[in-house]
Amino acid sequence: MATRRQPPTVRLRRLAGELRSLRQASGLTREDAAAQTNINSATLYRIETAKARPQRRTLLTLLDKYGVGDPERRAALVELSKQATQLGWLQAYESELPEEYTTYISFESEARSVRNYESLFVPGLLQTQGYTRAVVTASLPHASDDEVQKRVETRTQRQAFITRDDPLKLSAIVDEAVLHRKVGGAEVMAGQLRHLLDLTERPHITLQVLPYKVGAHPGMHGAFAVMDFPDVVDPELVYIENMAGALYLEKEADIRRYAEMFDQLRSAALNVADSRKFLDRLIDSEGEGRRK
Repeated sequence: MATRRQPPTVRLRRLAGELRSLRQASGLTREDAAAQTNINSATLYRIETAKARPQRRTLLTLLDKYGVGDPERRAALVELSKQATQLGWLQAYESELPEEYTTYISFESEARSVRNYESLFVPGLLQTQGYTRAVVTASLPHASDDEVQKRVETRTQRQAFITRDDPLKLSAIVDEAVLHRKVGGAEVMAGQLRHLLDLTERPHITLQVLPYKVGAHPGMHGAFAVMDFPDVVDPELVYIENMAGALYLEKEADIRRYAEMFDQLRSAALNVADSRKFLDRLIDSEGEGRRK
Protein backbone atom coordinates (compact mmCIF):
# COMPACT_ATOMS: atom_id res chain seq x y z
CA MET A 1 0.00 0.00 0.00
CA ALA A 2 1.35 3.43 -0.93
CA THR A 3 2.27 5.77 1.91
CA ARG A 4 -0.24 8.54 2.36
CA ARG A 5 1.32 11.91 1.58
CA GLN A 6 1.39 14.49 4.36
CA PRO A 7 -1.15 17.20 3.46
CA PRO A 8 0.54 20.58 3.08
CA THR A 9 -0.33 23.23 5.63
CA VAL A 10 0.08 27.00 5.65
CA ARG A 11 3.15 26.60 7.87
CA LEU A 12 4.71 23.98 5.60
CA ARG A 13 4.08 26.24 2.63
CA ARG A 14 5.66 29.16 4.50
CA LEU A 15 8.73 27.09 5.44
CA ALA A 16 9.10 25.98 1.81
CA GLY A 17 8.98 29.60 0.66
CA GLU A 18 11.53 30.68 3.27
CA LEU A 19 14.00 27.96 2.28
CA ARG A 20 13.51 28.67 -1.43
CA SER A 21 14.17 32.39 -0.84
CA LEU A 22 17.25 31.70 1.28
CA ARG A 23 18.70 29.46 -1.42
CA GLN A 24 18.06 32.03 -4.13
CA ALA A 25 19.58 34.80 -1.97
CA SER A 26 22.68 32.63 -1.64
CA GLY A 27 23.02 32.56 -5.42
CA LEU A 28 22.56 28.79 -5.60
CA THR A 29 20.43 26.77 -7.97
CA ARG A 30 18.57 23.84 -6.51
CA GLU A 31 21.07 21.53 -8.19
CA ASP A 32 23.99 23.46 -6.63
CA ALA A 33 22.46 23.25 -3.18
CA ALA A 34 21.77 19.53 -3.54
CA ALA A 35 25.31 18.79 -4.71
CA GLN A 36 26.97 20.89 -2.01
CA THR A 37 24.91 19.50 0.88
CA ASN A 38 24.61 15.87 -0.29
CA ILE A 39 20.82 16.22 -0.07
CA ASN A 40 19.03 14.38 -2.84
CA SER A 41 17.80 16.89 -5.44
CA ALA A 42 14.36 15.25 -5.52
CA THR A 43 14.13 15.63 -1.73
CA LEU A 44 15.11 19.28 -1.95
CA TYR A 45 12.49 19.85 -4.63
CA ARG A 46 9.82 18.29 -2.39
CA ILE A 47 10.91 20.46 0.54
CA GLU A 48 10.82 23.65 -1.54
CA THR A 49 7.38 22.86 -2.96
CA ALA A 50 5.79 22.04 0.42
CA LYS A 51 5.40 18.38 -0.46
CA ALA A 52 7.60 17.23 2.41
CA ARG A 53 8.82 18.53 5.77
CA PRO A 54 12.61 18.49 6.17
CA GLN A 55 14.11 16.43 8.94
CA ARG A 56 15.80 18.54 11.59
CA ARG A 57 19.29 17.51 10.42
CA THR A 58 18.42 18.37 6.81
CA LEU A 59 16.99 21.73 7.82
CA LEU A 60 20.07 22.67 9.85
CA THR A 61 22.34 21.61 6.99
CA LEU A 62 20.45 23.90 4.62
CA LEU A 63 20.54 26.81 7.06
CA ASP A 64 24.30 26.38 7.44
CA LYS A 65 24.75 26.33 3.67
CA TYR A 66 22.60 29.42 3.20
CA GLY A 67 24.54 31.33 5.84
CA VAL A 68 21.73 31.67 8.39
CA GLY A 69 23.77 32.22 11.54
CA ASP A 70 21.37 34.30 13.63
CA PRO A 71 20.27 32.02 16.52
CA GLU A 72 16.79 33.55 16.73
CA ARG A 73 16.17 33.12 12.99
CA ARG A 74 17.38 29.53 13.09
CA ALA A 75 15.23 28.74 16.14
CA ALA A 76 12.18 30.31 14.48
CA LEU A 77 12.61 28.18 11.35
CA VAL A 78 13.16 25.02 13.39
CA GLU A 79 9.97 25.76 15.35
CA LEU A 80 8.09 26.47 12.11
CA SER A 81 9.24 23.08 10.84
CA LYS A 82 7.96 21.38 14.01
CA GLN A 83 4.54 22.96 13.57
CA ALA A 84 4.40 22.44 9.81
CA THR A 85 2.47 19.17 9.85
CA GLN A 86 0.08 19.82 12.72
CA LEU A 87 -3.50 19.22 11.55
CA GLY A 88 -5.37 19.83 14.81
CA TRP A 89 -8.88 18.33 14.90
CA LEU A 90 -8.47 17.13 11.31
CA GLN A 91 -5.97 14.51 12.48
CA ALA A 92 -8.84 12.29 13.63
CA TYR A 93 -10.36 12.25 10.14
CA GLU A 94 -7.24 12.32 7.98
CA SER A 95 -7.20 8.61 7.15
CA GLU A 96 -10.89 8.69 6.17
CA LEU A 97 -10.72 11.57 3.71
CA PRO A 98 -9.09 12.12 0.30
CA GLU A 99 -5.76 13.92 0.45
CA GLU A 100 -7.01 16.85 -1.64
CA TYR A 101 -9.85 17.43 0.84
CA THR A 102 -7.63 17.40 3.92
CA THR A 103 -5.25 19.73 2.10
CA TYR A 104 -8.06 22.18 1.39
CA ILE A 105 -9.30 22.09 4.98
CA SER A 106 -5.81 22.63 6.37
CA PHE A 107 -5.50 25.81 4.31
CA GLU A 108 -9.06 26.97 4.99
CA SER A 109 -8.57 26.57 8.75
CA GLU A 110 -5.82 29.19 8.75
CA ALA A 111 -7.20 31.53 6.09
CA ARG A 112 -8.31 35.06 6.88
CA SER A 113 -10.88 35.15 4.11
CA VAL A 114 -12.31 32.98 1.36
CA ARG A 115 -13.96 34.18 -1.84
CA ASN A 116 -15.99 31.23 -3.11
CA TYR A 117 -18.01 30.86 -6.30
CA GLU A 118 -20.22 27.77 -6.55
CA SER A 119 -22.21 26.68 -9.60
CA LEU A 120 -23.61 23.35 -8.36
CA PHE A 121 -23.59 23.26 -4.55
CA VAL A 122 -24.29 25.43 -1.56
CA PRO A 123 -20.80 26.36 -0.26
CA GLY A 124 -19.61 23.75 2.24
CA LEU A 125 -19.27 26.24 5.10
CA LEU A 126 -22.94 27.18 4.70
CA GLN A 127 -24.49 23.73 4.37
CA THR A 128 -26.89 22.14 6.83
CA GLN A 129 -26.20 18.58 7.94
CA GLY A 130 -29.18 17.32 5.96
CA TYR A 131 -27.94 18.97 2.79
CA THR A 132 -24.39 17.67 3.32
CA ARG A 133 -25.64 14.13 3.94
CA ALA A 134 -27.70 14.21 0.74
CA VAL A 135 -24.75 15.50 -1.31
CA VAL A 136 -22.30 12.92 0.08
CA THR A 137 -24.76 10.05 -0.34
CA ALA A 138 -25.49 11.00 -3.96
CA SER A 139 -21.89 11.71 -4.97
CA LEU A 140 -20.44 8.64 -3.20
CA PRO A 141 -23.10 5.96 -3.82
CA HIS A 142 -20.87 3.12 -2.61
CA ALA A 143 -19.85 4.80 0.65
CA SER A 144 -20.78 3.05 3.89
CA ASP A 145 -22.98 4.74 6.49
CA ASP A 146 -19.86 5.29 8.60
CA GLU A 147 -18.00 6.95 5.73
CA VAL A 148 -20.94 9.23 5.03
CA GLN A 149 -21.13 10.17 8.71
CA LYS A 150 -17.41 11.00 8.79
CA ARG A 151 -17.88 13.38 5.85
CA VAL A 152 -20.84 15.04 7.54
CA GLU A 153 -18.92 15.42 10.81
CA THR A 154 -15.92 16.89 9.01
CA ARG A 155 -18.03 19.50 7.27
CA THR A 156 -19.71 20.39 10.55
CA GLN A 157 -16.29 20.82 12.17
CA ARG A 158 -15.23 23.09 9.29
CA GLN A 159 -18.19 25.35 9.97
CA ALA A 160 -16.64 26.31 13.30
CA PHE A 161 -14.30 28.50 11.22
CA ILE A 162 -17.14 30.98 10.65
CA THR A 163 -18.42 30.96 14.24
CA ARG A 164 -15.15 31.24 16.19
CA ASP A 165 -14.14 34.45 18.02
CA ASP A 166 -12.01 35.59 15.11
CA PRO A 167 -14.13 34.15 12.31
CA LEU A 168 -13.15 33.40 8.77
CA LYS A 169 -14.54 36.07 6.43
CA LEU A 170 -16.58 34.40 3.69
CA SER A 171 -17.75 36.03 0.48
CA ALA A 172 -19.87 33.53 -1.45
CA ILE A 173 -21.55 33.74 -4.83
CA VAL A 174 -23.91 30.95 -5.89
CA ASP A 175 -25.57 30.34 -9.21
CA GLU A 176 -29.36 30.57 -9.04
CA ALA A 177 -29.58 26.91 -10.09
CA VAL A 178 -28.00 25.91 -6.76
CA LEU A 179 -30.99 27.30 -4.90
CA HIS A 180 -33.61 25.64 -7.09
CA ARG A 181 -32.11 22.15 -6.99
CA LYS A 182 -33.94 20.21 -4.26
CA VAL A 183 -30.97 18.41 -2.76
CA GLY A 184 -32.26 15.94 -0.18
CA GLY A 185 -35.88 16.70 -1.05
CA ALA A 186 -38.18 19.66 -0.43
CA GLU A 187 -37.95 19.62 3.37
CA VAL A 188 -34.13 19.45 3.49
CA MET A 189 -33.83 22.18 0.88
CA ALA A 190 -36.31 24.42 2.67
CA GLY A 191 -34.21 24.11 5.81
CA GLN A 192 -31.09 24.89 3.81
CA LEU A 193 -32.61 28.05 2.35
CA ARG A 194 -33.68 29.28 5.78
CA HIS A 195 -30.19 28.52 7.10
CA LEU A 196 -28.64 30.62 4.34
CA LEU A 197 -30.96 33.50 5.14
CA ASP A 198 -30.01 33.33 8.83
CA LEU A 199 -26.27 33.23 8.05
CA THR A 200 -26.45 36.34 5.87
CA GLU A 201 -27.19 38.32 9.02
CA ARG A 202 -23.63 37.73 10.21
CA PRO A 203 -21.38 40.68 9.30
CA HIS A 204 -18.46 38.51 8.17
CA ILE A 205 -20.56 36.47 5.72
CA THR A 206 -21.84 37.80 2.41
CA LEU A 207 -23.94 35.75 0.03
CA GLN A 208 -24.89 36.85 -3.47
CA VAL A 209 -27.06 35.09 -6.01
CA LEU A 210 -26.03 35.00 -9.67
CA PRO A 211 -29.41 35.00 -11.47
CA TYR A 212 -30.28 33.17 -14.67
CA LYS A 213 -30.91 36.46 -16.44
CA VAL A 214 -27.18 37.24 -16.40
CA GLY A 215 -26.72 34.70 -19.19
CA ALA A 216 -23.13 33.75 -20.04
CA HIS A 217 -20.62 34.73 -17.37
CA PRO A 218 -16.94 34.18 -16.37
CA GLY A 219 -17.74 31.42 -13.87
CA MET A 220 -19.28 29.00 -16.34
CA HIS A 221 -16.15 26.83 -16.31
CA GLY A 222 -16.85 25.86 -12.71
CA ALA A 223 -16.44 26.57 -9.02
CA PHE A 224 -13.33 28.03 -7.41
CA ALA A 225 -12.13 29.56 -4.15
CA VAL A 226 -9.55 32.28 -3.51
CA MET A 227 -8.00 32.22 -0.04
CA ASP A 228 -5.83 34.77 1.66
CA PHE A 229 -4.05 34.50 5.01
CA PRO A 230 -3.37 36.75 8.04
CA ASP A 231 0.42 36.76 7.62
CA VAL A 232 1.64 38.78 4.65
CA VAL A 233 4.39 36.22 4.01
CA ASP A 234 1.74 33.64 3.11
CA PRO A 235 0.63 34.36 -0.47
CA GLU A 236 -2.93 33.94 -1.65
CA LEU A 237 -4.04 30.61 -3.04
CA VAL A 238 -6.62 29.55 -5.63
CA TYR A 239 -8.40 26.22 -5.28
CA ILE A 240 -10.20 24.49 -8.15
CA GLU A 241 -11.91 21.11 -7.86
CA ASN A 242 -13.33 18.80 -10.50
CA MET A 243 -13.90 15.08 -11.06
CA ALA A 244 -10.23 14.61 -11.95
CA GLY A 245 -9.03 15.98 -8.61
CA ALA A 246 -7.98 19.24 -7.00
CA LEU A 247 -5.72 21.96 -8.32
CA TYR A 248 -3.96 24.67 -6.33
CA LEU A 249 -2.69 27.76 -8.13
CA GLU A 250 -0.05 29.94 -6.48
CA LYS A 251 1.37 32.04 -9.31
CA GLU A 252 0.62 35.73 -9.01
CA ALA A 253 -0.89 35.88 -12.52
CA ASP A 254 -3.31 33.04 -11.75
CA ILE A 255 -4.34 34.55 -8.42
CA ARG A 256 -4.94 37.92 -10.08
CA ARG A 257 -6.99 36.29 -12.86
CA TYR A 258 -9.29 34.46 -10.45
CA ALA A 259 -9.60 37.46 -8.14
CA GLU A 260 -10.68 39.55 -11.13
CA MET A 261 -13.10 36.81 -12.19
CA PHE A 262 -14.66 36.85 -8.72
CA ASP A 263 -15.03 40.63 -8.88
CA GLN A 264 -16.76 40.32 -12.26
CA LEU A 265 -19.15 37.72 -10.86
CA ARG A 266 -19.80 39.89 -7.81
CA SER A 267 -20.70 42.82 -10.07
CA ALA A 268 -23.03 40.65 -12.17
CA ALA A 269 -24.75 39.03 -9.18
CA LEU A 270 -27.61 40.48 -7.17
CA ASN A 271 -26.32 42.66 -4.36
CA VAL A 272 -26.49 41.37 -0.80
CA ALA A 273 -29.86 42.98 0.01
CA ASP A 274 -31.48 41.77 -3.21
CA SER A 275 -30.02 38.31 -2.67
CA ARG A 276 -31.72 38.18 0.72
CA LYS A 277 -34.99 39.21 -0.93
CA PHE A 278 -34.47 36.48 -3.53
CA LEU A 279 -34.06 33.89 -0.76
CA ASP A 280 -37.14 35.24 1.01
CA ARG A 281 -39.26 34.93 -2.13
CA LEU A 282 -37.95 31.45 -2.85
CA ILE A 283 -38.71 30.27 0.70
CA ASP A 284 -42.21 31.73 0.47
CA SER A 285 -42.86 30.15 -2.92
CA GLU A 286 -41.61 26.76 -1.74
CA GLY A 287 -43.86 27.02 1.32
CA GLU A 288 -46.85 27.86 -0.85
CA GLY A 289 -46.06 24.92 -3.13
CA ARG A 290 -46.03 22.47 -0.21
CA ARG A 291 -49.35 23.80 1.14
CA LYS A 292 -51.17 23.30 -2.18
